[in-house]
Order: sequence, then structure tokens, then C-alpha cells
Amino acid sequence: MKKNDVIMIGIIVVIALTTWVGVNLYGEQNTKDALAVVTVNGEVYGSYPLSEDREVKIEAESGGYNLLIIEDGAASIEEASCPDKICVNHKPVDKTGETLVCLPNKVVVEIQNGEEADVDASTN
Repeated sequence: MKKNDVIMIGIIVVIALTTWVGVNLYGEQNTKDALAVVTVNGEVYGSYPLSEDREVKIEAESGGYNLLIIEDGAASIEEASCPDKICVNHKPVDKTGETLVCLPNKVVVEIQNGEEADVDASTN
């Protein structure tokens, strides 16, 4: 093996390690900052990190409400004033692009900056 071969192998190893470290750091930053973004009638009501457990009572313009629970890195609607309770019966969401929707109260909870979902949609 010649001196130039060793230098070429060294450069390739350094580039590979730099790329691997960069991809891992980028992935960690994107999944740490997952947010549940709440909109009511199209207006942003609030953004809440999935890393902090909390309860948020979302007041709708119609006088109704939804109780958003963020627990163990996932968001769900525990209670709502709407008649059909479809949002309450939906499974908790934690992947980017997943949503909880309450049409009567015009409330949408969307996950942003989380892990990518494996499937497009699911139901209970």
C-alpha cells in the first residue's frame, strides 16, 4: 500500500464519520423539539412541547371546549363538549403530521417536528 492510498483511505473515513455525526445530531434535534400545535378556527391557539406533561383546556369560539392531554410524549383529547366525541376516541398522536380534529369546536391539534410516521393514517 502506497502513501497516497493511506491518505485517501483516511480522507474517506473522516468524511464518513463527519456525515454520520451530522445525520445523528440533526435527527436528535428534530425529534427533541416535537410540538403539539393547536389551532382554533384556523388561528394558532398555542404550541406545546411533547416532552412536558400537561393539560390544556382549549376554549372554542362557540363556547365549547376540548381538554388536551400531553403525556409520555403523545397528545390526546381527553374530554370535549362536542356531541360526537370523535376527537376523544382518537388514539394519541406523536408523529409529525398526525392530527386530532374536533370539527364542531373547529379545533385542530397537529404534531410538528416529531418523528416521521410509519403509516399515512390509522383508526381505532
